[in-house]
Amino acid sequence: MLIQPTLDSLNQLKLHGMAVALSEQLTQSAAQSLPFEDRLGLLVEREVTYRENRRLTRLLQVAQLKERAALEELDFRARRGLDRAQLASLASCDWIRGAQNLLIHGATGCGKTFLACALAHQACRRGLSALYLRAPRLFDELSLCHADGSFRKRLSAIAKVDVVVIDDFAIAPIGPGNRTDLLELLDDRVGARSTIITSQLPIEHWHEYIADPTLADAILDRLVHSAHQIHLEGESMRKRKASSKSTAKSVDQATAS
Repeated sequence: MLIQPTLDSLNQLKLHGMAVALSEQLTQSAAQSLPFEDRLGLLVEREVTYRENRRLTRLLQVAQLKERAALEELDFRARRGLDRAQLASLASCDWIRGAQNLLIHGATGCGKTFLACALAHQACRRGLSALYLRAPRLFDELSLCHADGSFRKRLSAIAKVDVVVIDDFAIAPIGPGNRTDLLELLDDRVGARSTIITSQLPIEHWHEYIADPTLADAILDRLVHSAHQIHLEGESMRKRKASSKSTAKSVDQATAS
């Protein structure tokens, strides 16, 4: 039997995973000795894996995460306020399916961005869409969208994303237009999609930071109500890593000498 027409048909049907798996089976004597049902099952399983990997790659490309982070890489040894039970619950992504928010706050360098990106990465693994946005750049982008008339189109695109990360909130002064834009963005998402906010500023000071009492009430009502919260503690992880590298380098130099 000529196998090439079958491979061509599989590729035409966009069953690329099955086509690759079938080609591999032809070179493996062990696979050829398997019953037909087992070989077919392996082909189907390979196609499922192939499609899941492609979907994850596509979701991560769109997410544009700042950190290549995964929950498995979190360091629980340092006392940073990480709760294993809470993170295990968040890893299920049920909070995203339930359109709940997550607020992560703590000092600079304590791992807020890494944790937010790890949770967004986990969402992509579960087939959910994610998007990373840094607050100052987000406000600049939305201001430009007002200027070129694409503001509503951009808000509509963000509103469709399952979980949006807004990193470094309250790191720079917020203007009147920024407040209104943030309210519009959150209003599209409340009760429908999830938002992760990271900030050095404690949550209890966000109202004062926003400054406009009416808009502050509206924004915080959409953000904080029923939101999960994580407060990270401890010294800067960047400082710790730099110190570890310096120590290792010193040991290597001493050993070499």
